[in-house]
Amino acid sequence: MDGACPEGIADSFDPTKAIMDRQAHELDHRIVGDDMQCVEITLDPQETVVAEAGTMMMMDEGITMKTIFGDGRGQERGFLDKMLNAGKRVLTGESLFMTTYTNESSARRTAWFAAAYPGKIMALDLRDFHGKLVCQKDSFLCAAKGVSIGIAFQKRLGAGLFGGEGFIMQKLEGDGQVYIHAGGTTIQRELVAGEMLRVDTGCLVAMTQTVDYDIQFVGGIKNTLFGGEGLFFAQLRGPGHVWIQSLPFSRLADNIIAAAPRAGGRGKEEGSLLGGLGRMLDGDN
Repeated sequence: MDGACPEGIADSFDPTKAIMDRQAHELDHRIVGDDMQCVEITLDPQETVVAEAGTMMMMDEGITMKTIFGDGRGQERGFLDKMLNAGKRVLTGESLFMTTYTNESSARRTAWFAAAYPGKIMALDLRDFHGKLVCQKDSFLCAAKGVSIGIAFQKRLGAGLFGGEGFIMQKLEGDGQVYIHAGGTTIQRELVAGEMLRVDTGCLVAMTQTVDYDIQFVGGIKNTLFGGEGLFFAQLRGPGHVWIQSLPFSRLADNIIAAAPRAGGRGKEEGSLLGGLGRMLDGDN
């Protein structure tokens, strides 16, 4: 995905003025791959990209890596401010630290970043979304230096307790480029004022700040006990833009655990006739 602004998001956006007024570093990028994507960030001399710990694949000689407190804006006034920003990240379940990658050479250099599970990487410019996006806590990969990576408290306690992504989501603010990852296939929806969309709580990736987010009880004893979709939906009400993923990491992890051999060496299907036939065909018996 090229990160283009969806129709209607920023009708009054003036790209010439925005480029002149941009405070964050200007990054060039290339997204590579299909189902297991990575993003190549090209840095001019002294440009910096801020990334989540553990997302870097490789980098050219001349790029300096530095572990930092805070959110990477470079605007903290002192140690206490840095500790506060780092503490906010702990609340989202992320590491205390972030990593910056700065091109210290005199020529352009590249660094590569990738997520830990299959999906799509989206390159988004915060200028196209009025300077702010709210996303689930494990979708952020990297961003231009100058972007604030903070927290967004859900206004309703119910959404926090049962919303799947917790009471706190990540908030990306500024005028720079951000790169977020979604599992599986990504679907985008533009919601008009008052339009409502019900989503599996784990499938919400990101939304613009104007979207109202709440949870709704599935309802019905059979639906609750046997529906297999959990007890709650995420209820999104427009106006605003939302990004939905087809394969949340939690769902992928649950399926892997369910299919993994147990301590005795038997998988979940090995007690069935099909499991026995499979072992015979594989030569295990």
